[in-house]
Amino acid sequence: MVDDDFRVAGIHAARVARVDGFECVGQVYSAAAAREAIVRLNPDLLLLDVHLPDEDGLSLLRSLQAAGTQVDCIIITAAQDLATVTSAMASGAVYYLVKPFSFDRLRTQLEAYRKWRQELESASTADQATIDGLYNARGAGARPAAPAPRLQPTMQKALDAVRAAGAPVSAGEIAGQLGVSRPTAQRYLSALERKGLLILDLTYGTTGRPLNSYTVP
Repeated sequence: MVDDDFRVAGIHAARVARVDGFECVGQVYSAAAAREAIVRLNPDLLLLDVHLPDEDGLSLLRSLQAAGTQVDCIIITAAQDLATVTSAMASGAVYYLVKPFSFDRLRTQLEAYRKWRQELESASTADQATIDGLYNARGAGARPAAPAPRLQPTMQKALDAVRAAGAPVSAGEIAGQLGVSRPTAQRYLSALERKGLLILDLTYGTTGRPLNSYTVP
């Protein structure tokens, strides 16, 4: 798991562990740490963010491919511009997941990847039927996603406000922006966190009581 945000990396690692046959062997937060971990842990698959503090994730992927490193990659990123998507495809990524994504979406793609690997390892020839089967297996998870559920208007505004903040924000701050009470803002933020659209961050102050703040995955 390669992501610049340790909280997001932890959430995705926990999700990976819930899929039968998969285990997250390491979490790192930079390209340099990823290179060291790949040599040390020899993983089969990277879940790789594009935005890393020391190097673009796609640049990292291209350098791994050029060096002949035997590791597959699923890109996980908030980037939705076509240039980034096509660059990921050209760089050898087996799939591309846009954050935030649901556990079911991740599980579907991991299971498709596992099926592809199993068929690849069991194949003894490379005739056209075998080749077609391998391509079909790898693309099995690439079905159109179901439309995102429509959120209640104020809940959508709360989500948009957290996204726009660019840093963890509290229910009180969101309440002030939306012109609603703090309990109302907290209710919407908690619902968004349960849906997997926000991440809850607990910060402990001098009183020992945690401050709930929220950010996007």
